[in-house]
Amino acid sequence: MAEFDTIRAGGAVRSAEIDAGLRAHMNKVYSTMSVGLLLTFAAAWAIGNNAAMMNTLFTGFTRYIVMFAPLIMVFAFGAAINRLSAAGAQLFFYVFSAVMGVSISYIFVVFTDFSIAQVFLVTSISFAGLSLWGYTTKKDISGWGSFLIMGLIGLIVASVINIFLGSPAIMFAISIIGVLIFAGLTAYDTQNIKNTYLAHAHHGDSEWLGKSAIMGALSLYLNFINMFMMLLNLLGSRE
Repeated sequence: MAEFDTIRAGGAVRSAEIDAGLRAHMNKVYSTMSVGLLLTFAAAWAIGNNAAMMNTLFTGFTRYIVMFAPLIMVFAFGAAINRLSAAGAQLFFYVFSAVMGVSISYIFVVFTDFSIAQVFLVTSISFAGLSLWGYTTKKDISGWGSFLIMGLIGLIVASVINIFLGSPAIMFAISIIGVLIFAGLTAYDTQNIKNTYLAHAHHGDSEWLGKSAIMGALSLYLNFINMFMMLLNLLGSRE
């Protein structure tokens, strides 16, 4: 009986350690994401309010480089993550966040500052609720993944095509579908980040867990930015 109590106590201690580790891991994910968002909107505001920079970056072929640079960096990040240290991955993420800010800086020319702030607040509240639900729900939503990824690929293809078509109707449909897809991805990715940590916590690989937190922050960051952009297209007031 004493031996059983010892084993049970040891299991309880180990469970408490994992719970504490999970909280620290999620805090790392959200804090890294928050710094990334700060860098993004600081860069977007600085460039968007500089007419000379806007004319330089969004004229001719340069605008396509600015638009597609974040997408290229995401693919490069995924390919290089295994060769990067946790600190290197974090630095890459912050550089990517700043580049994303440059890419979306046009919003400060197209939309009013007040509507940008309003949509940011709406996005923040929605994101927080969706992420909290994904973290706390007992329902296994891993099955959503394949459908959401398929929807995301279709969304990217439609968005690229509409860059050349410039159809307001297609853009409106993309924005509505996009909000739904990124809402689902927010809950799905949050649960996946949690489950990934729990599956690997016993290994004690701090370097891997550090990079995992950065990748988790990137996933949630992309969901936030894309949901914000879709909502801004739907709700934003134009200059």
